[in-house]
Amino acid sequence: MRDEISLPELNLQKTAKNIEDFIKKTVKNSNTNGLVLGLSGGIDSTLAAFLAQKAIKPKNILGITIPTNTTSKTDLDDAQKVANMLGIEYEIINIDEIINSFLTICPHKSNQLSESNIKARIRMLLLYQHANSMNRLVLGTSNRSELLVGYFTKYGDGASDLNPIGGLYKTQVWDLSRNLGVHDEIIEKAPTAGLQLNQTDEEELGMNYITLDTILYSLFDLNLDEEVVSEKLELPLFEVQRIKNIVKKTEHKRKLSPIVKLR
Repeated sequence: MRDEISLPELNLQKTAKNIEDFIKKTVKNSNTNGLVLGLSGGIDSTLAAFLAQKAIKPKNILGITIPTNTTSKTDLDDAQKVANMLGIEYEIINIDEIINSFLTICPHKSNQLSESNIKARIRMLLLYQHANSMNRLVLGTSNRSELLVGYFTKYGDGASDLNPIGGLYKTQVWDLSRNLGVHDEIIEKAPTAGLQLNQTDEEELGMNYITLDTILYSLFDLNLDEEVVSEKLELPLFEVQRIKNIVKKTEHKRKLSPIVKLR
């Protein structure tokens, strides 16, 4: 039956404390002055900001919202609300002109994927420009579900100096966010990368996060065979295999570039 496999319940207070200690220790050991993060108005960056604000002084955290013509007003408003609630520094930088410059400079015809990746990489470039100028670290905001299936842009939103929520599945991000007092409207909002109009994560992934997380946990934490996962979750075998193949196909995103061995 479907309930034979489920993600383990987190000790939410202990988990939050461990992540806060990790952030505090990483910043201290780096001899930097604080953190910079992209604040999108979504649940992942919101949770990362909440945890950071508990770990270090709010004045040492800068949240930057980097909208484009595909960014919703709701996300913009939510990002600003989070920054105000936490008392952290906050900036908004629109990058439509920068994107258009890139498309003009490159003579080759772009496609939807390349234009989405440009947005993500320009955003990360701006985060690092601020971080380097202020002697700070870039705080990552990718969860374990996204990392495993490669649902991020290589050298874009997948880049950071530390990633406090990278060990949490998306459904665990929701649980921890509720425990920390994140507003329901942010938690319940349809997750989106904001790289295309009316795009949602679950639509692109082809399934909801609850199902995805259970499959990923079964395959990569419990190390169960595909057939067993299919049977226990009452899912078609091809769906389980599809997710496993996505993880394998995107493995390069989670590793450094390969180097030929000459010695």
